[in-house]
Amino acid sequence: MIRTMTLRVAMGVSIASILAACASEPASTASAYRHTVPLVIAHRGGTGDAPENTLIAIRTALANHADAIWLTVQLSRDGVPVLYRPADLAALTDAHGPVASKTAPELARVNAAAHVKPQTFAGIPTLVEALAAIPADIPVILDMKALPAAPQAAAVARVLDETGAWGRVLLYSTEAAYQQAFAAWPRARVFESRDATRGRLADVALAHRCDAPPRAGTWAAFEWRRPLDLTERFTLGEAHSTVADVQLWSPQAVQCFRTNADVHIVAIAVNNAADYQAAACAGVDAVLADSPRQMTPVRDAMRQGYRCP
Repeated sequence: MIRTMTLRVAMGVSIASILAACASEPASTASAYRHTVPLVIAHRGGTGDAPENTLIAIRTALANHADAIWLTVQLSRDGVPVLYRPADLAALTDAHGPVASKTAPELARVNAAAHVKPQTFAGIPTLVEALAAIPADIPVILDMKALPAAPQAAAVARVLDETGAWGRVLLYSTEAAYQQAFAAWPRARVFESRDATRGRLADVALAHRCDAPPRAGTWAAFEWRRPLDLTERFTLGEAHSTVADVQLWSPQAVQCFRTNADVHIVAIAVNNAADYQAAACAGVDAVLADSPRQMTPVRDAMRQGYRCP
């Protein structure tokens, strides 16, 4: 579900090296313009191509040449990190109740493809199973969905310790509590809080200023487009305006985020060729796409040469 953003207006294999290496130059000798060809990250394993967060989705994304895999993590009743997104199993499976109401073996028998046509079976996999299915040179982004944050962070950290996967994993959450929860593990690479990214994007878009760029080495992710509510406060009350479709990752925003070195930007929900090309010309490092099957051909075509407007 897309949530509307509200702004208050007052009068091993290093993922960093993979993303840093994705710049290319158009073949035309008529222009020396350099642009970034963003990596394609399979959202929930490629939710547009296969049952999301399943081993089927992961294998399909790899077959469609996705550059990285984004997976959603919750904890089972027995404290095992598993892949599932909604709050209730009934949303996508033939079971009901929260993920935390069942053990990992029980979740493996739940059909996470119950609402998909044609009918098939895909159990809810553990994080260990997912990492084993993904080649070591493919980056993985884990989206933390459950609260409280501390137990899940500890369980995920144990898996990354046991599988030696810290070097290829990044950690994301819309809940700022996870930045603090993972601070106990120095090897953890965590996206900056969504609040920090949102606030900086708002400053650039509305105030045309870049007062507090992110620290060197920061990872940031936010939607390429999303609805925007503006709330103006004044003495006698408030006034509200809604803009249905706002692009916040402008070239100016990207420039602000890149004030310091080695800042990496992921544009979320880039699902058509026009948005991919615009994101590339804005200079983002990677896009989060529902369908690698549709988006990797766009990426490959841009690698052959594309001149930004």
